[in-house]
Amino acid sequence: MPVLKEHRLRLGDRSVTLLEGPAGWGECSPLATYPSDPAICRRAAEEAATIGFPPAVRAHVPVNALVQGPFSVQELRAYPAVKVKVRDAAALALVAAVRDAVGPRVAVRVDANGAWDVDTAVMMIASLARYDLEYVEQPVATLDDLARVRRRVTVRVAADECIRGLDDARSLRALDAADVIVVKQQPLGGVRAALDVIDAAGVPAVVTSMMETSVGLAAGVALAAALPELPYACGLATLGAIAGDVTRRPLVPVDGALPVRKVTPDRELLACYQESSR
Repeated sequence: MPVLKEHRLRLGDRSVTLLEGPAGWGECSPLATYPSDPAICRRAAEEAATIGFPPAVRAHVPVNALVQGPFSVQELRAYPAVKVKVRDAAALALVAAVRDAVGPRVAVRVDANGAWDVDTAVMMIASLARYDLEYVEQPVATLDDLARVRRRVTVRVAADECIRGLDDARSLRALDAADVIVVKQQPLGGVRAALDVIDAAGVPAVVTSMMETSVGLAAGVALAAALPELPYACGLATLGAIAGDVTRRPLVPVDGALPVRKVTPDRELLACYQESSR
């Protein structure tokens, strides 16, 4: 493997390792709330820094806005889709407010992060269906339960946290457990590994982030840009979730989409956030 230069950074409460190599930059930044193997995340960074990304078939990737509380109506209407985090019945009012605010032209999706059991998921999805949902993401924790829910609801079901690799993707396909797969390239080992997982699942993909800097987001954008079809907006407009960035040209959405491009960190910003390097 080519020699890589490692930059260990601290951005707020996040530890971020950037790798600088012949093909550009890669990021390893496991997220505490999304269990993943640091060695696999490192592999994703090495791929980006040493061989780069597959060819892109599009120049821009549409992205969704994320709502967890008060929101700006004007801002939401600039996106093709909006995702609302839901856990209990109190979230119904937020979903209703979002649908009313964005009107029928913006897709609304919800994410329960596996919080419900099967019966609760069926009940909640039935209540939410009136808001013309694009899909409901990870309503239950396991693939088996996801398949049970899918057979009892009319809204599309998406799998996220229960997909950790090829075996899970193959199980999803065998169980016919979901209509959509949500993937993060970093915990799957890089863009090419994620493409293999998507292919094994046999359903459309939504690419999301690990709340990375622009370097890591660029890998997610590259994954979405390499997909033959991209019917859903991706969850990559997340730069605001991290305390700072490493480039003067951050990957932020314009007109509801992110550009497909490489990201080169700024040396002064690297020095500002540096813990150590070698």
